Amino acid sequence: MSSSLLTAPPLNPIHEPFPVGRILRPAGPEPKRGHKVIAVLPAYNAATTLAATLAGFPPGCVDEILLVDDGSKDNTVQLARDMGLTVIVHEKNTGYGGNQKTCYKYCLDHGADVVVMIHPDYQYDSRVIPHAVGIIELGICDVVLGNRVRSREEAMGCGMPWWKYVSNRGLTAFENLALGQNLGEFHSGFRVYRRKVLETIPFERNSNDFVFDTQFLVQAVHFGFRLGDVPVPVRYFDEASQINFRRSTKYGLETLKAVGQYWLHRLGVRTNDLFRPKSP
Repeated sequence: MSSSLLTAPPLNPIHEPFPVGRILRPAGPEPKRGHKVIAVLPAYNAATTLAATLAGFPPGCVDEILLVDDGSKDNTVQLARDMGLTVIVHEKNTGYGGNQKTCYKYCLDHGADVVVMIHPDYQYDSRVIPHAVGIIELGICDVVLGNRVRSREEAMGCGMPWWKYVSNRGLTAFENLALGQNLGEFHSGFRVYRRKVLETIPFERNSNDFVFDTQFLVQAVHFGFRLGDVPVPVRYFDEASQINFRRSTKYGLETLKAVGQYWLHRLGVRTNDLFRPKSP
């Protein structure tokens, strides 16, 4: 794997907009696929990294790319429209979870069979998309996450802060034990879902904040879906979106709470709407 891809964007995303047609309508014979795949990008001030993220998408790997802008202060919306993405704009910031709710409602309304969620901050290597989607299409898993921490040396060598690595490892070990899973990490911003997952999980009831992701996975376990992951090289740099130490601490505590709510519900001690099936 080329090390240069992990250290610097392949283009200047401000002066060289990436035409999305190269992904949706590749030159030459298009790969045959029997499912509709929509990629969703929950965005906030992503103008400096959006094009670089898109440039890694293998041609033909998805059928549509949706960007939901959550009240950005930069030119994310105009750039996304110039590049041919489908764009939905939140006039006010609804939060990371609120953004994803809009993403998934759109996908369900527009016939997606498989949904790819990837942060548009150029942190995750989007070349992995067709491989993660393939695991879903083969029926091996219902949910596939990108694992940033294949090894400690690799993760920290790509710039992951030590405190983020330690907290990620600790929370993931706890979640694997408590939820009966064996994931490399639970806190990835690269995820692929089978349509049935979005139809079943009542994600509309989840938090609008960052713990939305944890709640979603805990719900996936509750409803019996199969979770898996693939290693995904990542990049940490100034423009990549990261939550600070204070918000990470809050997220960690809310993660513990979500797992606790799962067990209280499972044991019949205290029911929780997060695990109540959607209304017909």
